[in-house]
Amino acid sequence: MKRSAMMRLSQLLLAMMLLVVMAACGSKADNNGNEAANTTNQTTNTANQTTDETDTGGKASTVYPLTLTDATNTEVTFDAAPQKVVTLVPSETEVLYAIGAGEQVAGVDDYSNYPAEAASKPKVGGMEANIESIVGLKPDLVLASSTMNTAVIEKLRGLNIKVYASDPKTYETVMEKVATIGAIMDKASEAAEVIQHMQDVKEQVQSAVKDAAQPKVYLEFSPGWTVGKGEFLDEIITMAGGVNIADQQSWYEIDPEKVIAANPDVIIYASMTVKEGEKNPILAAIESRPGWEAIAAIKNKQLYEIEQDPLVRVGPRLADGLLEVAKKLHPDLVK
Repeated sequence: MKRSAMMRLSQLLLAMMLLVVMAACGSKADNNGNEAANTTNQTTNTANQTTDETDTGGKASTVYPLTLTDATNTEVTFDAAPQKVVTLVPSETEVLYAIGAGEQVAGVDDYSNYPAEAASKPKVGGMEANIESIVGLKPDLVLASSTMNTAVIEKLRGLNIKVYASDPKTYETVMEKVATIGAIMDKASEAAEVIQHMQDVKEQVQSAVKDAAQPKVYLEFSPGWTVGKGEFLDEIITMAGGVNIADQQSWYEIDPEKVIAANPDVIIYASMTVKEGEKNPILAAIESRPGWEAIAAIKNKQLYEIEQDPLVRVGPRLADGLLEVAKKLHPDLVK
C-alpha cells in the first residue's frame, strides 16, 4: 500500500511540475466538459508543457501564460503571477499562506482566521461577499469555492474580475488544489513541500491503522448535521480507520432514531466558538436527545471534540484534522 501511495504522490508531483513550466508554443489541452473530472485533473488540463529551471537554481518556475479550467468548467488564463489576491473562503487563504504567498493576499472573507496574519487583512464579507469591497481592492485574482460562492462568482465575472474556483471532494484533490494554486502563484516548489507533508501524514495514519478493528463512527460538524458519502469528511473517517454510519450522500440533517439504530462506537463532534462557561451546542444537543443514552459511544464515554477548522477546511491543515480523528479512533496506534 505504501508503494502505491508513493507512486500516486510521484504522479501528482510530476503533474504539478509539468503544469508549472508550460511553454507558450503549444495548443490548449482537450477539455472533456466533465466538471468532476476538472476538479480531479485541474493540475494537468493546460497547454503543452516543458521544463524550464535554468534561471531558478533548479527550482520549478511557472511559465506564463498559464491556462487552467476550474471547477465551474471555466477556462482561466494567467499572464503572470497574481500580485493582489482576494479569497472568499478560509481554505484558500490558508493555502496561500502555506505556500509563501501571504504578501499577495489583498483581502479575505470574514471567517479567515488562520494564520494570525490573515486577521489584519481587509475583510470582504461572508459567503455572500461584498462585491463593492472586492472591487475596491482591485484584485487580479479572486479564489473561491464553486459551491459556496456561486452567485458571487457570477457577479465578479460579470465585472471582468478573474475568478478561479475549486471544490475538492477528497484528500487527494485537496492536494491537487494546493499544487494548482502553487502553479498560479509561481510557488510550485513551496506547494510541493505542503503536499509532501500532507502525504506523509496520510501514510503515517494509514500504516498505523491498517490492521486495526474499525469502530463505527458518527460525526456531527454542526448541531443536527452530519456528512455521508461523496465528501472529504467521510473519506477522513475511513482513512483514520473508522466506518462512517451516515447512510446518505453529502451533508444532511440527521434522523436521531437512525443514529440510535446504527449504535456508533465513537462520536466525534466539531468544536464551536462559545462564551466562557458555555457548553458546545453540538455536545449539548447530543446529550439532550431522547434515547441517545443507550448508544454505545455515550455509554462508554467515547465522545470526542475535535478542532473545527482543520477538520472542515479543504486546505493544508486537513492533514491535522485527519491525524486528530485517527488519534481519537485509535489512541494506542496513532500518536
